[in-house]
Amino acid sequence: METADGGRRGTQRAARRRRAARRGAMAAAAAGPGGAGAGPGGGTGPGGVPRYRLLAEIGRGAYGVVYEAVSGRSGARLAVKRIRCDAPENVELALAEFWALTSLRRQHPNVVRFEECVLQRHGLGQRMSHGNKRSQLYLRLVETSLKGERILGYAEEPCYLWFVMEFCEGGDLNQYVLSRRPDPATNRSFMLQLTSAIAFLHKNHIVHRDLKPDNILITEKSGTPVLKVADFGLSKVCAGLGARGKKGGGQENRNVNVNKYWLSSACGSDFYMAPEVWEGHYTAKADIFALGIIIWAMIERITFIDAETKKELLGTYIKQGTEIVPVGEALLENPKMELHIPQKRRTSMSEGIKQLLKDMLAANPQDRPDAFELETRMDQVTCAA
Repeated sequence: METADGGRRGTQRAARRRRAARRGAMAAAAAGPGGAGAGPGGGTGPGGVPRYRLLAEIGRGAYGVVYEAVSGRSGARLAVKRIRCDAPENVELALAEFWALTSLRRQHPNVVRFEECVLQRHGLGQRMSHGNKRSQLYLRLVETSLKGERILGYAEEPCYLWFVMEFCEGGDLNQYVLSRRPDPATNRSFMLQLTSAIAFLHKNHIVHRDLKPDNILITEKSGTPVLKVADFGLSKVCAGLGARGKKGGGQENRNVNVNKYWLSSACGSDFYMAPEVWEGHYTAKADIFALGIIIWAMIERITFIDAETKKELLGTYIKQGTEIVPVGEALLENPKMELHIPQKRRTSMSEGIKQLLKDMLAANPQDRPDAFELETRMDQVTCAA
């Protein structure tokens, strides 16, 4: 089990410090290739062809810069995220994403496809492999994360991690939904895809912990929109531990229930955080709550303006006077509060979907369906609708 942060106030203070650190990390990571150029490590493949060629910056995440790139071998379009490992916070987030993506033994159509991770220093790159005890640089990165202090040398010796992933040309869920007319068929398809992705992750012992529309990407290569859950920097891989944090192994460990792992780091984005996350004591069912907020906002097109970026984002909230309060925070203060679903009178929402959303957003996580039950129920209510 992760170390507790010392009560609700402590977890909130810790969460604010982490968010500030992530914003700082993003600014630090911004310095990099501003357009076309060589990719990770500047390495070359057969015949001197660059391994990857960066085309343009396409986005900035919580702790890195994302570029559109082209593979020097196949010519395929890819997304490359660069993280500058100059602070323990950056390294911790980067390793969390690396461990989550490399722990998946197979791909899922609604989880972003991971190609490789390249560790670069002094212009030289080496492919990262999980648990590579022969790589001193990899071991020093792990030590940095565990000790919480810089051990990689001085600022003039930058070290980078490059994540190479599939390119999603459709942007994120915010951009896709808010730029189009409401379409019940698309909503149903997205609901099924999202629940399938989360069931897959939980089956593989991964708790995402930062589900939000920004971290759900869209590709239309097949002719229809396909969702891709992305950005695993705050994820937690629970495999290798038993319930309540005890170590397990063998066949029993492969069949453990991810909902029995207790986590205590208050992390995520406020408007999608479950009540128990605010308190710093939660399980994988926090992902179910976040998914409920996203689906509710998507169906009814409920949005708010982000205070930092000034962008319009999908997200459900509670109005208290002139202020808007995240649903999870409001439920923490008043667990008996009844959520009015749907919010808008003209919304077309079946009774089955309405009840499922209420169950997903239950104040008590024990009253929420787990990801596997949710996948079955979502299939039922979308077929009925």
